[in-house]
Amino acid sequence: MPVDVETQRAPIEERRSRSEENSRRRSIFGVPVIVTVSIGQQRMSVSELLALAEGSVVSLSSKIEDPINLMVDDKLIARGELIETDAGGLAVKITEIGEA
Repeated sequence: MPVDVETQRAPIEERRSRSEENSRRRSIFGVPVIVTVSIGQQRMSVSELLALAEGSVVSLSSKIEDPINLMVDDKLIARGELIETDAGGLAVKITEIGEA
């Protein structure tokens, strides 16, 4: 039986309380997670993998304009596009929040 989240939600004053129970609930927000950015893939045989050398080029299954997937624990959390930062690094500009 589905639970109606709106009717189960505590009043805002209770959610903002500094009680020990709320402190335990909020502590999860500090837990680190690894976000994986997936830009493509390529199936290779072991012999092809072993033949890789400096200067080898591995073609990926995606095109440069395809969306980038952001994953946590193999679960899609967002999609975006690759951008260059002011410092010359790479970043992902979020264009869509997960499907689940």
